Amino acid sequence: MTLHPLPPGTDGNTRLIRTSLPLLREDPQDCPRGNALRARPFVRQVPERPRRKPVEDFALGPVMYTLDLIEYDEVDPETALRRLHSSTKWHASHAIWAEMAVRNYLTARELSETGRRAHGRPATIAVRAQWTAITQRDTPDDRGATRYERTAWGRRYASADGSERELWLLSVNSVKKDRLAAEIAEAAAVTADGVPSRAAFGDIHRPAAGGTARPRQVRVIGVGCGAGDHKVLADWDTDRTAHEFARHAKPVLARVVADDRLSPGSGCERCEALSGCSGPPRAAGLLGVPGPRRPRKRRSVSATDLRVHARCPALFHLTRVLHLRSGEPESEPIRRGRAVDDWLNERHKQGSCRGATLPDALPGLSEAEQPTALAMLGQHMLDCPLDGLTPGETVRVQPRLTAYDPELDVVLIADPDLLYTRSGGWIWHETKTAARRPWEGRELMETYPQLPFAVLLMAAGVPGGDPRRSLIELELLYGDGSGCEEIDPGDPDTQAEARRIIADLAGPWAVDETYAPTTGDHCAGCEMLLHCAAGRAHLKAG
Repeated sequence: MTLHPLPPGTDGNTRLIRTSLPLLREDPQDCPRGNALRARPFVRQVPERPRRKPVEDFALGPVMYTLDLIEYDEVDPETALRRLHSSTKWHASHAIWAEMAVRNYLTARELSETGRRAHGRPATIAVRAQWTAITQRDTPDDRGATRYERTAWGRRYASADGSERELWLLSVNSVKKDRLAAEIAEAAAVTADGVPSRAAFGDIHRPAAGGTARPRQVRVIGVGCGAGDHKVLADWDTDRTAHEFARHAKPVLARVVADDRLSPGSGCERCEALSGCSGPPRAAGLLGVPGPRRPRKRRSVSATDLRVHARCPALFHLTRVLHLRSGEPESEPIRRGRAVDDWLNERHKQGSCRGATLPDALPGLSEAEQPTALAMLGQHMLDCPLDGLTPGETVRVQPRLTAYDPELDVVLIADPDLLYTRSGGWIWHETKTAARRPWEGRELMETYPQLPFAVLLMAAGVPGGDPRRSLIELELLYGDGSGCEEIDPGDPDTQAEARRIIADLAGPWAVDETYAPTTGDHCAGCEMLLHCAAGRAHLKAG
């Protein structure tokens, strides 16, 4: 991929190709062309898009800020943590979580260093400068690049003589169990080959002070800041590192920077070419609300986002934006719903549930929870929506659907449980597990905001097909029965009701810049209560 000419709505040049570890994941919900564009940081949207963040939206931002004070500026940890709480850059609950994360990280580092000493290995100290593996060319290659920079974000350490280097890869919650071999190999290779550098927006990585001696041994360590766990992912000499890079990472990097396939998805939110991209359908005004008073960084939103924000803006920010998770066990309904969904998704990838055999048990559920979950699956199998579907129809299991509202600069995201064609139209199928039927008199679209969201997206042409033959289905599974409701997304009255419901939910979300907590009875079961001073105070007062 050369990006010549540049995508519509962008300007700049492709002389620099810079890669980072997330690009090696090749997430199927990312856009390959968007990832290739991310690797070309000198290509930017024109006119320049707003990038203002009213509040920090990167979970590890305050963690890195505080660790920088402690490890680089030699600020006492307690003083650094007081500075953390005094800053207005992040949400107050975010700061509470970040203090816990910092303490967890420092404990993990201490344990790791103790282990090094026990095995007779040299101690390591923090390295301020980034490590960047750089390849410079005199003339552009077939991609139009004259410079390649490979980076690996994390925290860096080295022995005093430079013979050993460590890169710590931070995760928000627990250590990632699904890091790919390519990602680990690239992290190790950048740690071994990288030279000290400093970064600035819109510039190449410039040389910086720091040790340039090539290490003999590198370690890559994963650490979960929320849980406090850590794990050695690689402990290799430089020969092994070069071998693993050539085998696992190099082929992936070559694919990623050259892939030109267009597949709108989650990455649209950060894509510099979105304004001129032909991929995501335009859905101006779909949310039915005005934008914020001051322009801000592009956002994405789903029906679940809006529902959580309506319950408590602080909970939305912590769980839907920062993706923090509690270490407490999930509730039985959540575990049961996930177990049922996972089994149905795998089954639907193979086709109809007709003739399928129920499992003896579902993963992740206790013995007492199994009967209800298995009964729900049995109810579904009696009337699987794929049963009797004509050969040649298209079936998509949990597809990522995307649309773009250029007026709000918002990416609209939906993940139907099932999407399939029937006689030229699309059927949008949602499956919900519940302990009891919806309240009498309450509209289904108000109970399940995914439904009005689906109505508006289908009215805007997502996913396409003949609108006269398109339909939305809601399948409700109980332990002792089931039900299926149908909604016509083309009905004017249904569309009007969907617009009202979504506008009521989206209005507060669209202009919110503080994400203040909404306290109430729900605080008692909130997964973020440990980090919410307002919620704890409310419960104490009650």
